[in-house]
Amino acid sequence: MPLRLIFMGTPDFSVPTLLELVAHGHEIVAVYTRAPKPGGRRGLQLQPTPVEDAARKLGVPVLTPKTLKTPEALDEFRAFDADAAVVVAYGMILPQAILDAPRLGCYNLHASLLPRWRGAAPINRAIMAGDAESGVMVMKMDVGLDTGDVAMAERLAITDTMTAADLHDRLSRLGADLMVRAMAALDRGGLQLKKQSEEGVTYAAKIDKAEARIDWSKPARAVLRHIHGLSPFPGAWAELDNARVKILRCEPAKGAGAPGEVLDDHLTIACGEGAIRIIELQREGKARMQAADFLRGVPLKAGAKFH
Repeated sequence: MPLRLIFMGTPDFSVPTLLELVAHGHEIVAVYTRAPKPGGRRGLQLQPTPVEDAARKLGVPVLTPKTLKTPEALDEFRAFDADAAVVVAYGMILPQAILDAPRLGCYNLHASLLPRWRGAAPINRAIMAGDAESGVMVMKMDVGLDTGDVAMAERLAITDTMTAADLHDRLSRLGADLMVRAMAALDRGGLQLKKQSEEGVTYAAKIDKAEARIDWSKPARAVLRHIHGLSPFPGAWAELDNARVKILRCEPAKGAGAPGEVLDDHLTIACGEGAIRIIELQREGKARMQAADFLRGVPLKAGAKFH
């Protein structure tokens, strides 16, 4: 029997899970997402979230409450008579009364190997910290910050070539499949829960733009992971000739010099130990481009400096 589900999510990351649940026959009785925000070229049009776009195409009712803490919001939620709620990057705290409303509970898809990287930015933090792997987990939600009992998990190796965008897309697809399997097990009464370990807890704080400046004095791998962990947003940056340049993708390279020094005409940059070669970058106010295209317009000679 398919489950009656409320789906709660907001960004692109959430959409594959919504679509997979529908494809596997579950009845999505309502979608909760964040309210549209001003956007577009002039910032004047209200832009619906990716989840709202997907829900509208599916013909599912969409709700965008500012809070879930009022009696009215709880009554509205309960009225859908859902078996369970599926939460994927919704971006709003669920109070206990909401968590208790569905017959079988509320289940969250989280993009880390809990209890490592609880919180807002697990994908970015895993790359920036140099982690060898990441993954997705389905947990039954409680009122804590990603502290619920875990039901299922999938692991994924993080390579030094992966940006946050790359890992985001891989985990989004992996998570959709995992949640479908979890809901099938829940429907059968066979979803087993396990308490999270109290060891190894780390928190993935929201990315602060002040973190984005590149510290060339660090070893090359740390610089590379910092760059990739912030790509494409907000984008790790450095100054070149008093202009800000975001570096979006790079690779390890041979060479040594003063931190930030350009070592050759292929955009090899010295770090505190070793060097990286820039593959893709973006000048302030310009489109992202490959390093070769950048060098045709801005020829740099050895000895130039990124600050």
